[in-house]
Formats: sequence, structure tokens, C-alpha cells
Amino acid sequence: RLTLFFSTVSTAVLLAVGYLVGALVESHFIEQDLNELDGTIELVGTVLAKVHFRSDLDLVPQLLNDALVGFPGLSIKIIGPEGRILFASSDAAFADSPIENRANKGLSGQREAVVRESGGHAFRETVAALPLGISGIPPAKVLVAVNIDHQRDFVTALRRILWLSIAAGMLLTGLLAWIAARRGLEPIRRIAALAHNISASRLDERLALDQVPPELSDLASALNAMLARLEDSFRRLSDFSSDLAHELRTPVGNLVTETEVALSRARSADEYREVLYSNLEEYHRLSRMIGDMLFLAKADNGLIVPQQERVDLAAETQGLFTFYDALAEEKGVGMVLEGAGSILGDRLMIRRAISNLLSNALRYTLRGKSVLVSIDLPASGETWLVIENPGEDVAPEHLSRLFDRFYRVDASRQKTSDGAGLGLAITKSIVEAHQGTIMASSANGATRFEIRFPAAAPA
Repeated sequence: RLTLFFSTVSTAVLLAVGYLVGALVESHFIEQDLNELDGTIELVGTVLAKVHFRSDLDLVPQLLNDALVGFPGLSIKIIGPEGRILFASSDAAFADSPIENRANKGLSGQREAVVRESGGHAFRETVAALPLGISGIPPAKVLVAVNIDHQRDFVTALRRILWLSIAAGMLLTGLLAWIAARRGLEPIRRIAALAHNISASRLDERLALDQVPPELSDLASALNAMLARLEDSFRRLSDFSSDLAHELRTPVGNLVTETEVALSRARSADEYREVLYSNLEEYHRLSRMIGDMLFLAKADNGLIVPQQERVDLAAETQGLFTFYDALAEEKGVGMVLEGAGSILGDRLMIRRAISNLLSNALRYTLRGKSVLVSIDLPASGETWLVIENPGEDVAPEHLSRLFDRFYRVDASRQKTSDGAGLGLAITKSIVEAHQGTIMASSANGATRFEIRFPAAAPA
């Protein structure tokens, strides 16, 4: 289609140029003929103006023959008073021509030139009324014709050459357009071939930017960036599936093992009750995990709509301090609150987000140290909530993935606590549902989570 488009456009341009050249050449010849006819009539008028007596009419042929020396290809006929032929060149054949008929009927209106063919020749001719120098005598009728055979032959030959050139140009343009389109689309074919080779197991394929023309470099870069995002998404999905299977396998395995042991022999009611209590703990753990995953699924699809109420961040944090007081005392960790502030949002969601961060901070704070929760109201109108705990630094390669589901910093990914690795992911979803942002940093023996709630109420 691209070749056809280029060929069609080129053909239209060539046809237009050919037509324009032919029309300009023909127009030039017409103008040249008209100038020659006008010049001849002016010359004849000068000669006729010298005739002052009737006896001088016999001198008109001699005067015109002398004046027309060097004007080949002209045919002249002069009709004087009472239809007398004052002059007629040897090749003046005006019989039955439109000019002759017009002269016989009397001249009126604007002078015009017409084309006439006679005896295999073509003429451009005109007629004019020119006054004689004799008073009382009507003007003479002057018929002038110029042979245009050579002009017609030239225009015909020129048009033949133009049409042949246009036909050859059409074929050559079509061929060049096909070659150019094929070479120009080669990078796109490579992109298509790369797309055909891409699969879930080959997302590391990339386009070589040095082999792509500058016009397609932005497209190639965008495709490479898209492939990188897809590769990262598939990797995260694969990790998520692996972690999900691992997290579900542990409680399910515990349930199966405890049930098989309980059924291996007859047991007392107390023993069966103990097994049921143990199984109930695993069921609660599975229920929490499923609930967390359902919450994240709703958040991913925009189904989490926070209620709008005034939430006192300091009061919620103090309430959580009371809730975690026993755990903090067991670990030998203190909890400190600085500042105050409130936002518009869902109180239960905000409390859950702070609880997840506080639980995470208590888990990794060194004994004898304190978790610091600070609330700040900067000039921008935002509300900042920062939870900072002293402890081992988190490596930079792990910071960007702390909010991934089931992600743990330890490479073995083994369960080291009662959590399922969904707390930080849920916290991020809650913050984003409130149009806020959350970021993590770790340096100089302290890990810091910073939440920024917007100044305006979320839409």
C-alpha cells in the first residue's frame, strides 16, 4: 500500500508537470503568433496611412512588398473600397475562412485570432480595419495569417516525449518506491519478528538501538522500556506465585500432619481438643492471609473507597502504643511519639497502615532502642507521618521491593515471624487509596518509613 501511495502521488505530480509544460509551451507560441500578427497589422497600417490619393492605391503592393521583406510565413490580403483587392500575397488563401466571412459581413467588436487548417497546413489568422490616408473612403479590411505548422509539430513531439518520460518515470518511481518502502520498513519487520519471539520465558529480548533509523529510535526505546516493565512484572508475578505456594503450603502441611498424627491411634477427648485448637490457629492464619490478599486485589482494581472522617493521627498512634506495649516490653524496645496532626480518611484503614509499620519497626528494632513516630505539618499543607527504628541497614537493592507482596529481605525467603509478608504491601495500598505516597529509606543504622498525605481531601 505504501508503494502504491508513493507511485500514485508521483504519477499525479508527473502528469501535472507534463500538462503544465505542454500548456506553457503552447501558450508561448500563441503569444508569439499574436505579437507577430499585431506587428504585421501595425506595419500594414503604416503603409496604408501613406496613401493620400486614389491613384496611390496602385502603389500599395510595391510598398508592402518592400516593407514585408524578412517576414516569411505571412499571408496578407487587403480589401479596399468597393471590394477591390489592394494586395494579396502569393500564398494568401483565405477562401471560406472565418476571417474572410467576417470581413465580408463587416467588422464589429474586438479583433480576435482564429486557427484554420487548409491544404494540410495550419494557420493562425486575424482581420482588422485600417484607415487609408484618403478622406471620405471607408477603412480597408486587412486579413493576416501566420503559418503554425512548425509550432504544432514541435508541441506534438514535445508532448510525445513528455508522455513517454512520464510513463518511464511512473515505472521508475514505482520501483524506487518499492525499494525505499522495503528498506524503510525493515526495522519494523525486525520489531515484528522480535514481537513474535517474545514469550513469558523470553522477556529479556531487546531491540538493538544502533540498528534502528533515527525516525524509529523513540519507538524502539519505548518498546524496550515496555519489555523491561513486562519482564519485571512477570518476574514479580512469578515470585508472588512461588511465595503464595510456599505460604499456603506451610499451614496446609501443618494441618495435614497434625490430623494424620491424631488419626494414627485412638486418643482422649483432651488430645483431640488440643489438635483442634492447633488446627484452628492455622485456619486463622489462612483466613488472615486470604483476607489480606482479597484486600490487595480490591485495591488493585480500584474497589477500595475510603470513608471520609477526621482522623487524629496522634490519638491512633497512642492507641497502637497501648496495643503493642506488651510486645515492646518483651523485646526491650521503647516507643516515642512526637507531634500531632489529623487528616480526612478512613480511620480503620489508617489505623491498620500505622499498625503494620509499627509492628514491622518493633520486630527489627535493636534491644534497648526506641521506635520514633513523628507527625509533621510542613508549609505545603501536607501531613507527614514518619516511623523510624534503629537497626541494621536495609540494602539499596531491597528498598525498592519492600512493598512487594510476600517479599522479605532475607534471600532464603523463609518465614521468620507470624506475618505472611503482606503488611507493607497493604500499607502502600491504603496510603495510595488516600491519594498519599509512602517511601522507605535506610542509612546510618536506622530504617525510616515516611507517609505523606495530601493537603486536600481525596476525591
